[in-house]
Amino acid sequence: MNTWIAIGATVLGCYAVKLAGLLVPAGALERPVVRRLAALLPVALLAALTAQQTFGDGQALVLDARAAGLAAAALVLMLRAPFLLVVAAAVVVTAGVRAMGG
Repeated sequence: MNTWIAIGATVLGCYAVKLAGLLVPAGALERPVVRRLAALLPVALLAALTAQQTFGDGQALVLDARAAGLAAAALVLMLRAPFLLVVAAAVVVTAGVRAMGG
């Protein structure tokens, strides 16, 4: 039963956040600071999530095959390769390092 309470609370919370966003006056969204924040916030959140998933393991900081895959993806990205190739490079390097025992 606790699971259904959590699901219901999540549904209500999501609905409340969506409703709050719709109730914000249009003039408040046109401010330069809000526009800049709206443009930069998703990038910062994605970078933080990537760093946490790559280098974190519970309460510890780790360097393993995921870090090598991220480095390979960054290198291929700097070479301006298509996104699919970036992902493929990260997968191949990560799998290769893990297969070698890293």
